[in-house]
Amino acid sequence: MYLETEKVIESALSMSPVQFYYQNKKPHYFLKMITNHQLTKPSQSRDVRHFEFESSLNSINYQVGDVLEILPSQNPAAVDAFIRRCNLDPNCYITVNPRDAAKPSIGRHTMNMVHPVKLKSFVELTMDVASASPRRYFFEVMSFYATADHEKEKLQYFASPEGRDDLYEYNQKERRSVLEVLEDFPSVEMPFEWLVQLVPPLKTRAFSISSSPSVHPNQVHLTVSIVSWITPFKRTRYGLCSSWLAGLDPCETNEFHIPSWVTRGALLRPLPSVPLILVGPGTGCAPFRAFVEERAQQKLTRSISPVLFFFGCRNEENDFLYENFWLSHAQNNGVLSTNKGGGFFVAFSRDQPQKVYVQHKMKEESKRIWNLLSAGAAIYIAGSSTKMPADVTSTLEEIIMEESGISKESAAKWLRLLEKAGRFFIEAWS
Repeated sequence: MYLETEKVIESALSMSPVQFYYQNKKPHYFLKMITNHQLTKPSQSRDVRHFEFESSLNSINYQVGDVLEILPSQNPAAVDAFIRRCNLDPNCYITVNPRDAAKPSIGRHTMNMVHPVKLKSFVELTMDVASASPRRYFFEVMSFYATADHEKEKLQYFASPEGRDDLYEYNQKERRSVLEVLEDFPSVEMPFEWLVQLVPPLKTRAFSISSSPSVHPNQVHLTVSIVSWITPFKRTRYGLCSSWLAGLDPCETNEFHIPSWVTRGALLRPLPSVPLILVGPGTGCAPFRAFVEERAQQKLTRSISPVLFFFGCRNEENDFLYENFWLSHAQNNGVLSTNKGGGFFVAFSRDQPQKVYVQHKMKEESKRIWNLLSAGAAIYIAGSSTKMPADVTSTLEEIIMEESGISKESAAKWLRLLEKAGRFFIEAWS
């Protein structure tokens, strides 16, 4: 079963126009979900899950700081609706070739892995028909194939410079999918050759691994926020991969295996002898759960350096992710215990009138931070890419400036040198 599935996935991804130049799209692993646990209170608007996966065929080769990429499954009903709407034969076998198959950059290995696949499988694995929004050129091409005059006129307007703002309101702000756009213009019959080129590719989703292979040798854990939002027209939208994972029941998916790849992340694995300053609010704590797990394992057989961890969430009661895990390692000579030179500091931003964030807790512990930096500590920051990384970096500059007596500019330069030396890392996501 696995070999057949591997061949279909490898062939389909190798034929995708966007991913054609990828040298190897054969999944590293087919993982089975064994745990789907909600970390936040069910009554809250935020839904953060702890997922555990295992491989039944081979051990999972990864290290802390690595990333797991997952190819999500699309809603079968949406795929079927797209195929019906485009008048396609789901059971016909197809191959997709680039316009210039003689390009030197296309290796023989890539060409050899291309085997005919069912059209439905190709759509499922490579074409994001129900979650990604099409680009402006999609509307321009649609206008050539519209047979209803009012639809052709509307599509031409959307594709024109004058219609740019209205297209943004209709398409991007509402995150209309390819399927929804095609259903809004029923007279359009676009050939499959154009659809292959213009439908956004179904991309893998990357997640920081939140487990240590030393502790879980045949498992990989993820900490995932289930994405949802309300559009300007009050329509609820859901993130494709996160909502799909949240809907999986480990008790009912024994025969379902997820195509996955392990890739190197931005957070390089630290040596046990290096003191650590970790900053990870929200799901930014994911890689640091792996760091702490691994260092606790290392502590059993060797001496380790201290770890400071600054975590932040909204409420202690509602979204204190992995509360028992952190507190257990902060006590009884644990990795995060103060009597071992470490510490665990948490900011609850909405449990008091004045909002408190991780940078406020860092300022309170500026001497501890400076002492570890002076002892050769490495800094790791993970989490939302909005304001947090910049705010935390600015706070670090202030701490260095105040504790060492140097200027703000010199403190910023000091951090840049730390980054060049491989002791300052940021992994941020939107």
